[in-house]
Amino acid sequence: MKYFFLFLFPAFCIAQTKNYWQQKVDYKMEVTMDVTTYQYKGTQKLVYKNNSEDTLRKVYYHLYNNAFQPGSEMDNRLQNIVDPDSRMVDKVKNADGKEIKESRIAKLKPNEIGYLRISNFKQDNVAAKAIEKGTILEVSLNKPLLPGKSTCFTLNFDGQVPIQIRRSGRNNAEGVELSMAQWYPKMAEFDTEGWHADAYIAREFHGVWGNFDVKITIDKNYIIGGTGYLKNNNEIGYGYEDDGKSVKKDSNAKTLTWHFIAPNVHDFTWAADKNYLHDKLVRPDGVTLHFLYKNNPKIIAVWKQAEPLTSKIMDFYNQNVGKYPYKQYSVIQGGDGGMEYAMCTLVLGEGTLGGFVGLIAHEMGHSWFQHVLATNESKHSWMDEGFTSYIEDWVMNILSSKKAENPFAGAYKNYINLANSGKEQPLSTHADRYDENRSYSIASYSKGEVFLAQLEYLIGKENLRKTLKKYFSDFKFKHPTPNDIKRTAERVSGAELDWYLIDWTETLNTIDYGIKNVEAATDGVQRTGVSLERIGRTPMPIDVLVEYTDGSKESFYIPLQMMFFEKENPNPEIKRTVLESWTWANPNYFFEIPKAKSSIKKITLDSSGLMADVKRENNVYELK
Repeated sequence: MKYFFLFLFPAFCIAQTKNYWQQKVDYKMEVTMDVTTYQYKGTQKLVYKNNSEDTLRKVYYHLYNNAFQPGSEMDNRLQNIVDPDSRMVDKVKNADGKEIKESRIAKLKPNEIGYLRISNFKQDNVAAKAIEKGTILEVSLNKPLLPGKSTCFTLNFDGQVPIQIRRSGRNNAEGVELSMAQWYPKMAEFDTEGWHADAYIAREFHGVWGNFDVKITIDKNYIIGGTGYLKNNNEIGYGYEDDGKSVKKDSNAKTLTWHFIAPNVHDFTWAADKNYLHDKLVRPDGVTLHFLYKNNPKIIAVWKQAEPLTSKIMDFYNQNVGKYPYKQYSVIQGGDGGMEYAMCTLVLGEGTLGGFVGLIAHEMGHSWFQHVLATNESKHSWMDEGFTSYIEDWVMNILSSKKAENPFAGAYKNYINLANSGKEQPLSTHADRYDENRSYSIASYSKGEVFLAQLEYLIGKENLRKTLKKYFSDFKFKHPTPNDIKRTAERVSGAELDWYLIDWTETLNTIDYGIKNVEAATDGVQRTGVSLERIGRTPMPIDVLVEYTDGSKESFYIPLQMMFFEKENPNPEIKRTVLESWTWANPNYFFEIPKAKSSIKKITLDSSGLMADVKRENNVYELK
């Protein structure tokens, strides 16, 4: 879902990425949609540039629509996972009267399923062997593709839009007729780790950067919104671009062809309906926000109230992550919840203003974390969903009239509950391999969000802010990995953070510190000894806040030795003493407070709540 441009990088970044490469694709597609049968036919011409050092003898395509068929892997997953997606199952009672959940996909009829069938596949005008294997097309090249060379693939495809909505589909719960996500044969990603030809079971995506040239022919009464720029507004007479050439539609024509160009993206999505309203908001920076939603009196007021707030959210992301690089963004009613796509999102549009704006904040946030910073969602969903959840909660707190001291507290609560449940799996788990949907969601969204929020605890607020901006600047229009965000934070702060990335993403190690003992000195000197213990495996630097009976406060900071770093005082108004560093191998630590025990009212480990301690009850000592 991304884009290709030439960028100049600082010398230190060039040294870091001089061996970096990524593949490139350019799509040209023409598709005709039959709105009476929900079937479509298309042609595709794809120019594929092999920028790797490998000679490719095979390529793979995704055929996502094939998941919406009885017996597919998506169907099997629904029937076997303990908590299937409620949007894709029916609750029924078996012969014993017990309530069970049945896969809706298993019951689809031939005219209700989704499919994508490929024919006439050619490489450079010569037929090549292409075999459909579920949601993957395996192609044996008739001519190996050498490093640095390009080749042209052409094919015909026939598709049917499924009645079951899972991001894509037809006639969703709010009456939107066509949600066309993952609708075309999509080239799988090949990178330094090899091919990523994952079967589709309704989870995450990964795509190759390139340019899209797409023509969609459809009944003239339908309005389309989606990825890219409409290039023939003068023919459509619709109004995406104020080019002064708009003309009335030909009343005798039964169909219209919409021509979209999308530069440097890694996906292309569209939605269509006969009853869309279309609003535009042109921002001071020249970016146009499009809003397409059903002409439903119950939702119009909420959508119109959300429009200026959407612009404010974009301002915030531009200022705190990096500048949105395209000329437009569209919020489109469709799909079955909220899902991000290149230059647009499909969202359900009926609900309260607060919930709707929060949904937009999240899905539009993916335009930064996924559609500019294109991580492999399947392998690192926590970088995609978690980082987006972080900026969503951040901006929603800014927009709220009631500011939370820790806007990420909900994510901490979710993660800690999961960690203590015994059902957590490491963040390095492939998105398709989680035992439960709940475990996947909390890990990816909440634990991924806590990764960034807790990074503030480790390196300080200003360093984290600089890290986000530098990460965007260095890795936009690329496929960053977990090591890239870690190394960016290290470059910005000077801290060593490899231990953090490993413990947080590759293990189930947890953070658990406690105040073991507080005792007065026995030699008559006015001082108090404090004994701390590390119970969990994951080490941390420790912020200690001491509150005295006279109302004054003092803080102590215990650096973590393996970080080789000293964080700036997060509360400069409170006097802070930096103590000797704490080594990982020693689970115990002792320090002294130069005041009598009787003068101490309270001692708190991490009063900010930014350290994800899974058992907080032993983090506080209070004078009884």
